[in-house]
Amino acid sequence: MLNLIGNYSLVFALIISIIILLLSFKNFKSNNTLTLNFFSIISVQLFLICLSFITLVFAFVNSDFSNLAVYFNSHTTKPLFYKISGTWGNHEGSLLLWLLVLSLFNLIFFLKSKQLSNSFRSLAIFFQQIIILGFLLFIIFTSNPFQLILPIPVEGLGLNPILQDPALAIHPPILYLGYVGSSIIFSSSLAALVCKGVNKDWAINIKMWTLISWIFLTLGIMLGSLWAYYELGWGGFWFWDPVENVSLMPWFCLTALLHCTSVLERRSKLQSWTIILAICTFTLSMSGTFLVRSGILNSVHTFANDPERGIFVLIFLTILILMSLIIYFKYNNFDEVTKSFYLSKESAIVVNNWFMMYFLAVVLIGTIYPIFLEVITSEKISVGPPYFNQLIIPFLIPFLFIMSLGPKLDWIKNKKNELKIIKIILLFLSILVSYLIVKNFSYNVLYLTILISASLYLLFISIIDLKNEKLKFSQKISHLAFSILIISIILNGMFSEEASVNLKSGEEKKISKYLIKFEKISKKNIDNYTSLKAEIQIIENKNRLKFYPELRIYKAPETITSEADIKTNLFNDNLVVVNYLKDTDYLNIRYQKKPFMLLIWFSAIMLAIGGALGLRKN
Repeated sequence: MLNLIGNYSLVFALIISIIILLLSFKNFKSNNTLTLNFFSIISVQLFLICLSFITLVFAFVNSDFSNLAVYFNSHTTKPLFYKISGTWGNHEGSLLLWLLVLSLFNLIFFLKSKQLSNSFRSLAIFFQQIIILGFLLFIIFTSNPFQLILPIPVEGLGLNPILQDPALAIHPPILYLGYVGSSIIFSSSLAALVCKGVNKDWAINIKMWTLISWIFLTLGIMLGSLWAYYELGWGGFWFWDPVENVSLMPWFCLTALLHCTSVLERRSKLQSWTIILAICTFTLSMSGTFLVRSGILNSVHTFANDPERGIFVLIFLTILILMSLIIYFKYNNFDEVTKSFYLSKESAIVVNNWFMMYFLAVVLIGTIYPIFLEVITSEKISVGPPYFNQLIIPFLIPFLFIMSLGPKLDWIKNKKNELKIIKIILLFLSILVSYLIVKNFSYNVLYLTILISASLYLLFISIIDLKNEKLKFSQKISHLAFSILIISIILNGMFSEEASVNLKSGEEKKISKYLIKFEKISKKNIDNYTSLKAEIQIIENKNRLKFYPELRIYKAPETITSEADIKTNLFNDNLVVVNYLKDTDYLNIRYQKKPFMLLIWFSAIMLAIGGALGLRKN
């Protein structure tokens, strides 16, 4: 019964979507006021999609194995929390969650845009409904979460064990809020183009949606990174995995767009570039959906599904891109105000936008090049950290210096030519500190000295800027957070240490300066898995640390996972991960020391808080 309710709710939502499309287009043509009836029909659509999602949640909670999605992704022994999170821990359920957020944002946009023209609002809802209609068709005809299975199985296959984690349970909904927020930006931009409404009022409205999308995308990326760090045992926060890159690319675009809307709020500049960034942000979000669900990416994050489903997304994405390009070239008739390139705040924003687009291009090429190479030559390659580090880090240096000085420039044209003594002192202090750090640890002196100097200079300037009353508090917090993030990442990469050894229980071995003792292993049955907990002691000089990493043997599905034991303090993370060596009595024991990990997570949260503070005046 629940499956029928959920399925028919989607069908009725599809019918209403078509009605909203017709009504919104009619209102745009006639420039009619959007009435209470219009609000009611959008609310009904949201209610139907919400009802469908709730029925799927109930199916997972009650272990209704007549539902194919529940059968493949749940099990009676699963804890309740993971039964609920299993609703969106699969292809079909995640799409339904995506659709729910789409319809929710559509209603919020309708309520929050009352100060804008009726024709603009009608057209924006029209474009948003095209996206909602596409997802409804995709779900109903290719990815229906309410397909039935007969005869009804007694037991389900279970949720992938590595997905049974609190951070990953809330990671997809938060990430989707970031992705789906870009759909409002996309729809609003196309409507503003057609209605010739790319102005200050529109910039203020779209900046709110840009901030919302940016905040949730930042938090979503951070949660995914945190999960990979302690659950997968990678020993780091970022490995340029293809699906990591897919989430990072729209973040670059959103960051650039956020700064462009600040310019547009004050002056009639960068309209075309703002529209292009808005279209690109949504395109990259949708491209990520295609790559993750098409089966062409090899990653632990991807949904293993029939590539034919990816074809639907690709066709739909192509239609949206062509539609946006046609509208852009037909209605883009902006006259750029500036003829000269003055030293000003907006000039600094434009230059930093260029850097953002360069970083985006590097990540995009590194992600899709292996795909095209495999199609053309059948050769499989993986593009890893060396490629990204060599192409991004040299350009990160001027980017950080411009980010340090840009906020203090004036709008239109900088009239102040004096160079404050404090800036010179901070620059020399940054160079001196970075030189001492690099010299004492025998690294490539010139290269790393410049890199650390740039990051330290941004950090010092950001701290000084906390007293600058001309800058918004949200901007000061975000820039300070970003400076802490960058310096933490650099120092983390420089000073990380690792030792790996294969040992039996009761054995010990010295690797470099570390004595690793495998003292014992204990077995315990917990919920739906068996825990094998190792007791390992790491001795460095007179420092002794005890760790209790786990191997978990899940019953449904039968899988062995590794759970790292991490000891955290302000300056270091010490972690141990064990892995089973097949057909032996040995465990591979990997000990890692990762400095400043706590600062990396803290700065990412602080970055999102800075964005949230920016919503107060929007």
